[in-house]
Amino acid sequence: MPKLQELDGFVGMSLLTDRQSGRCIAVTAWQSEEEMNAVAEQVRPIREQAIEMFGGAATVDEWDIAVLHRARQIPEGACARVTWGHVDPAHADAAIDHFKMNIVPDSEALEGFCSTSLLVDRNTGRGVGCTTFDSREAMERNRDGARTMKQMRMKEAGADELDEAEFDVAFAHLRVPELV
Repeated sequence: MPKLQELDGFVGMSLLTDRQSGRCIAVTAWQSEEEMNAVAEQVRPIREQAIEMFGGAATVDEWDIAVLHRARQIPEGACARVTWGHVDPAHADAAIDHFKMNIVPDSEALEGFCSTSLLVDRNTGRGVGCTTFDSREAMERNRDGARTMKQMRMKEAGADELDEAEFDVAFAHLRVPELV
């Protein structure tokens, strides 16, 4: 992270980990796509070093941060439920609006809720929703209710679920403004 902080346009990073499976998600955020692209060659060796440290393979995706809502700071011991989905690219903007108007308030009502975000690739219709909770216990206690809500809301949006996983929040230092 210190190397990234030196780069123009960098606004933060977060790391989610699943210690049982070894799966990790590292997210960097940039002021704009142009600034991200301008430093891409400087980021490449930093990414390669991180991949080597973690000892695995990596997939690199680029997303737009379509929604970001924080109810409170993410505390030590926080966890996240991440859902990957797909919608017809022609309906991506409508799905984003649906997320803002329905999923954000539904999520905020969950016990231990800290934040929710939606990252999208409008060209492919792919998206990643991430909801953080103040503890693993809170995330587990609302798992069934959250799953029922998610299935209903995804059906309403015409979205298909591709995957879901739960992670520990190793750190979250994104300085992205509220986007709701």
